[in-house]
This record gives sequence, structure tokens and C-alpha cells, in this order.
Amino acid sequence: MEFMSSAVTQPNGAIFNILIVDDTPASVQLLASMLREKGYKPRAATNGEAALEAARRLTPDLILLDVNMPGMNGYELCKRLKADENLKQVPVLFISGVDDPDEKVRAFRCGGVDYVTKPFRIEEVEARVHAHLEISSQKRELQRNYQQLQELEAMRDNLVHMIVHDMRSPLFVLELVLSEIEISLQSLNDPEIAKNHRMALANVRKLTGMTNDMLDINRLEQGKMPIGKKMTDLSKIAHAAMESMDALAEGKMLLVNAPDPVIASCDPEIVGRVFCNLIGNALKFTPIGGKISIAVGVADGSALASVTDTGPGIPPEFHQKIFEKFGQVEGKQKRMGVGLGLTFCKMAVQAHGGIIGIESELKKGSRFWFTLPLAESGEPIQSVPSVVQT
Repeated sequence: MEFMSSAVTQPNGAIFNILIVDDTPASVQLLASMLREKGYKPRAATNGEAALEAARRLTPDLILLDVNMPGMNGYELCKRLKADENLKQVPVLFISGVDDPDEKVRAFRCGGVDYVTKPFRIEEVEARVHAHLEISSQKRELQRNYQQLQELEAMRDNLVHMIVHDMRSPLFVLELVLSEIEISLQSLNDPEIAKNHRMALANVRKLTGMTNDMLDINRLEQGKMPIGKKMTDLSKIAHAAMESMDALAEGKMLLVNAPDPVIASCDPEIVGRVFCNLIGNALKFTPIGGKISIAVGVADGSALASVTDTGPGIPPEFHQKIFEKFGQVEGKQKRMGVGLGLTFCKMAVQAHGGIIGIESELKKGSRFWFTLPLAESGEPIQSVPSVVQT
């Protein structure tokens, strides 16, 4: 039965061009006739050098390649094609009179997508040409779609970056005004007003932290975030972070277990924000009466810090997702909205050469941990401010 498939057409309507590389005139004539009949545009080259020149002059959509040719054989030509940035994606279909499994393996290893033995059935060659052109066309379409998605994502990120950047000034003014109002409220001696004011100020600072995280994630992704590494006592950073977050505890216990100095090579401000983000995340999901423990020590030649809570815990399938941009956990536990804070933590720790992870069990809480390189001796230890900016 004759194979009746029609030629694959390109999205732009252009005819596929196929390069035939064979030193046997009869084979070239037979293949070219079949390709023209099926609606393709064939070209021919009788040796490897001529084939390379023809392919570079006009990139083919597919190459039918003989193995045994004078001078450069098919395997060598295929390797050179795959080494060329402009030609490496062109599918190569080998056609050879050698029906040897080892030769077929060799063809695939050097970059071929298929192998047909001579004497061949014209219907088989046509079917394989059709299939590989369709696969190649779909791959190119997927690549175009992927590039478009990347462009759209970049446009979205740029828009969000501009909006968030413009939010910083009004948030700064709002925080400053609320801080000044706090002094006036002391004379009123009204607990309810004082409570509402603290809530408003805390949420403004939370928004400021979110905008800083978003802008800094963008800088970290682009490799433009300055990391000022210094010899710093990680224990002091942990204590400062705990003190700055203590006002948000609201009936939850904050403890620090860091009795000894742990001198790490890090940017104290950025690592302080990592601590604050992890503590803030723990406070958010720990119930009233629960406990958040911050610990600092040394393990396996690195500085090790952790924040442990007594919240609902996180299912194992979400342990990686929560560190992704806008990643969140869905389900009965309602541990929602982890947003960008953990993404910032991950990227900031990795920018220091450390790693970050989580250990969690449902209904028993979570332990977020990260490592940082220990500092080398000989540099002065930097002081840490009593309040870490979030």
C-alpha cells in the first residue's frame, strides 16, 4: 500500500528545504524525486565539504546523510554540523548501506535522529522525513512560545518593579508620620487608640518589608545585589532580629539559643533581614501560646542558624514550592501567603554561598534552617545594630 501522507508545512507557509548528502547519483536522484513529489524542496551535495558550505549558505530543515563518502564521512560531517551554533538544531537522518547495530549506535551518538538502511523503501524514507520535520517544527514552535512567555514575564516583572519602587516613598512618609504620632499618643493614655496605632505602624512596616523584598529579589535575580561580607557574629544578629520582632509576638514566646559567638562571613543587614523574615513567617502561623526558637551554632564547618515554630507544619510536597517566587501552600492547614519573604531568604543565603532548607511535620511545627560560610581569622569583627531593619 502506498504511503499517502502530505508534506509538512511550516507555520509561515514556506516550503521545507531538505539537503541530500550522498555520493551515489542514483540515490540522490531517487530521493530528490520523492521529495519533490511530496511537496518538499530538495538540494544535493556529493561530499562533506560541499554539504557544509550548502548548509551554511541556506540552513536546511532536514538533512539526509549517507555514511560512506570519500573524504569526510557522514559521522564526521554530523559532528561538525552539531558543533555549528546555527546548524546544531537541524535533524540529521542517516541513510547507509551498512546494517550494523554498532554503526547505528555510532550515528545516534554523533547527533543523528534516525537511521535507514539501503536498499530502502521510498515509503519508509518519506514517512520518517515527514515525522522528523513535524517534530522539528513543533520543537521550534514550542521554543517560540517559550521565548514569548519569557518576554511577557519580563514585562510583568518590570511593571511590578516600577510600581513597587514608586510605593517606597509614600510608605516611608507614612511610617515617619505614624512614628511621630506615637509621641503625641502617649499623653492621651488611651489603650485602644495606642493599640490601633501600633497595628497601623506594624502593617506599614510590613508593607515596607514586602516592597524591599520584591525589589531586592529582582536585584538578586540579575546579580546586581551588593553583598558586603564582613566578619560578623551571627549570634548577635539573631538577638537583634528577635528584639526587633518581639513587639509582634502577641502572646507567643520568642527564645534565642545562641550562647557562643559564631563568626560568619556575611552582610549583617541582609542576614538580619533573613532572620526577620523567618521569624515573621513563624509568628504568622504559630498560635497564641506557641513558641518560636532561634538557634545559632556551627555544623560541618559552616555557621548554622535555624528558626523553629510550633505551628501547623507544612506537607512534604510543598517544601520546595514555598521558596519559589509567589509560592504558597494550599490545603486544610491554610498556611497561606508565604509570598516573597522565603524567596528573598533563599536567594540571599545562596548569594552568600550558603544553603537553606526546611524540616517540618504536620501538626508539630516547622524548622527553617540556613548555613553561611564561617569567617577566616584576621579581620575585625563588625558590630551589629540593636535593631535589624526589616
